[in-house]
Amino acid sequence: MINTRQNPALAAALILLATVFIAGTTLVAKALGTEALGAPLHPLQISFGRFVFAFLAISTLVAMRRPRFTAPHWGLHLGRTSFGWMGVTLMFAAVAYIPLADATAITFLNPVFGMLLAIPLLGETVGRWRWAAAVIALLGAMVLLRPTPASFQPASLLALAAAAVMGLELIFIKRLAGREKPLQILWFNNLLGSVIASVAVIAVWQPLTAEQWALMVALGSMMACAQGCFINGMARADASFVAPFSYATLIFAAIYDFAVFAEAPDAITILGAVIILAGAALLAWREGRLRPPTLHVDPGAQADQDFNR
Repeated sequence: MINTRQNPALAAALILLATVFIAGTTLVAKALGTEALGAPLHPLQISFGRFVFAFLAISTLVAMRRPRFTAPHWGLHLGRTSFGWMGVTLMFAAVAYIPLADATAITFLNPVFGMLLAIPLLGETVGRWRWAAAVIALLGAMVLLRPTPASFQPASLLALAAAAVMGLELIFIKRLAGREKPLQILWFNNLLGSVIASVAVIAVWQPLTAEQWALMVALGSMMACAQGCFINGMARADASFVAPFSYATLIFAAIYDFAVFAEAPDAITILGAVIILAGAALLAWREGRLRPPTLHVDPGAQADQDFNR
């Protein structure tokens, strides 16, 4: 548990910086998964770079700070990381085919899926406000899926699957919350993710150019920076205050996509994204109302719930 002096302005700045990094990871994944820098890389190879280089970055921090780790709950870590790796890989596959804004908006459904899955898996009850939030967000997803023969994008289903799998990851994150320190959770998550990704990539490995290696390093480093910024931001303000700032990921993703790939969001993208964010915001507000007040903050647990890629 961490008791950090509250600083809302700094918290907002850190969360916004985290969204800059996380949107940057989707941009890099798109560049690696298309022909921007040579032969496109398989999503399994891209997720390998995300986990391995994030693990190296976080391990450097661990070596410098030398924190005292407690005995990890290997089962929960393995379950959380397996679904997290799968969700990230599906997300990286999606961004190679659809606009970053579409993929990012759809993956904002992960807390909705997490809420729905918590009913049978954790025995949680869901009130009318949370059901309303879920329905609104799912309607937004239907808009983004463009379910007509002329405009349907099959790759959007990859982003939808990513959101569902990340919802499953949230179930394990809720079980981990409060059990271990934030840095320990991050380190074990990226350690196990590196092992899983290293085994999975063997069958699809292909040689990389120097530029692709550089982007792989950047991908993992940005993810580590995003996680660090988010955890530190969560420690300095209430979750209900900082949660809206995390939605800036969508804005930065759209800006990056337009600047690098000249893809501007159309009216359907904007409409669907707004509807999903409205549902997600309503759910975040309701969760904040339901969460009991506390004088101590566990930023790692809350950050994992709000920012689990």
